[in-house]
Amino acid sequence: MQVSVETSQGLERVLTIDVPAENIDGAVQKRLQDMARNVKMNGFRPGKVPFSVVKKRYGQAVRQEVLGEVMQRHYFEAVQQEKLMPAGYPQLELVENKDGENLKFTAKFEIYPEVEVADFSKVEIESNKAEVEDADLDKMLETLQGQRATWKEVSRKSKSGDQIVIDFKGSIDGEAFAGGEASDFPLELGSDSMIPGFEEQLVGAKAGDEVEVKVAFPEDYHAEDLKGKDAVFATKVHKVNEKELPSLKDLAEALSADDVDALKEDVKSNMERELKNALKAGVKGQVMDKLVEVHEVEVPKAMIDQEIDRMRQEMLQQMRAPQGGDTPDLPAELFEEQASRRVKLGLVVAEIIKQQELKADEEKVRAQVEELAAVYEEPQEVIDWYYGDAQRLREVESLVLEDTVVDLVLEKAKVSEKSVSFDDVMNKK
Repeated sequence: MQVSVETSQGLERVLTIDVPAENIDGAVQKRLQDMARNVKMNGFRPGKVPFSVVKKRYGQAVRQEVLGEVMQRHYFEAVQQEKLMPAGYPQLELVENKDGENLKFTAKFEIYPEVEVADFSKVEIESNKAEVEDADLDKMLETLQGQRATWKEVSRKSKSGDQIVIDFKGSIDGEAFAGGEASDFPLELGSDSMIPGFEEQLVGAKAGDEVEVKVAFPEDYHAEDLKGKDAVFATKVHKVNEKELPSLKDLAEALSADDVDALKEDVKSNMERELKNALKAGVKGQVMDKLVEVHEVEVPKAMIDQEIDRMRQEMLQQMRAPQGGDTPDLPAELFEEQASRRVKLGLVVAEIIKQQELKADEEKVRAQVEELAAVYEEPQEVIDWYYGDAQRLREVESLVLEDTVVDLVLEKAKVSEKSVSFDDVMNKK
């Protein structure tokens, strides 16, 4: 086998591979001989079909089959011989293909780029520091109470935070429009669940009132025929309901806590765990952004295309209705920038792991699995679930390796610390 390598542009390489004729012809001959022993043809007994007849009938198809196998095999041998690392699948193209003559074909593909790891001492990272304060715990308890609130009818004017039960019928230029009508519709004032301006005009209304609500549909409204249109909603108020929150004692019972103190302890523990994870994720996100920023890497288009396909499939799975049906044709441009970033980051992280000879520490993997399992009622079952499947455990090992890379960068980077509130971290927009 003779091989020549050509650099066409950037990361693209073209191999020209010359395969001796006997490698092809011998394989074709042998396969046809094997076929002749078993082939069935009209006018001949099984195994007695003349070789010339078998060759005439099946020779071309067998040759094509052998060519495919030989090209694949010799491509991989050539790549190893030339010490190349292909990124993606090759484009194989026949150049010379005649019986009794050498086979010549080309293989066009991209190779992995060389990544020069940057000096992390020039990287600047801002690390947030926060704690769960008593006020944060009180606010979270109020949120939990609100999630289990009940409504009690009252005889007064409505205010923000109340629920009103209404009938409404919308019209544009005096004409009703599809989807603009409802009966006995419960609406929490201040929830911003309706188009802008709708709820505000119903604050102060009481049961029995009829209110003409005038609004304008936003320019970016999802219904094309309603975008930017002025509308009037004839609205009838049936009830005004006031929110009643359960007591902390009732909330503790609903959440299977022994008492209010135990409830507070459990809630605070969960908040602290979520805060810790959010702070860690914030720093990790900064480090990953910096790794992309400080490295100049030519990214193989084949790898970007593969990542685009993966992202497209992920989005289609999220968008697909339970009943199935048509899914939108998502253009590659929608994912290209993010896909390129993902591939570049993956190449950089992989090179750091390779150069530093990093391994996923077993104790850290175990700690990560236990942390993932801690939020479940039966943590040991979740731990066993991870350790019972090598693929699932490898996913955790990858996370631990990423965290190890982050720690390595933070050791060398310029890290400044900033004190922030729990709310700043958890409700960051």
